[in-house]
Amino acid sequence: MSGMIEDKPTAIRRAASLIKILWTVSIITAATAVGAYFGWESHGLVGALALGFVGLVIGGFLSSPSALLQVLS
Repeated sequence: MSGMIEDKPTAIRRAASLIKILWTVSIITAATAVGAYFGWESHGLVGALALGFVGLVIGGFLSSPSALLQVLS
């Protein structure tokens, strides 16, 4: 019977997971939006697409808080 007992995630683990997801989404969204804005202002639609993609990639790298702290230090 002890093999059937599963560890259910606690409220703290769920909250931490939700915060990590929100952090990742917000950083990636912000980096993509900034890239698209600067691309639009400087090169129009093609620039917005190109720099938006660059922002997406950079946001993916910066979405890890430890990577962000390493870059800032």
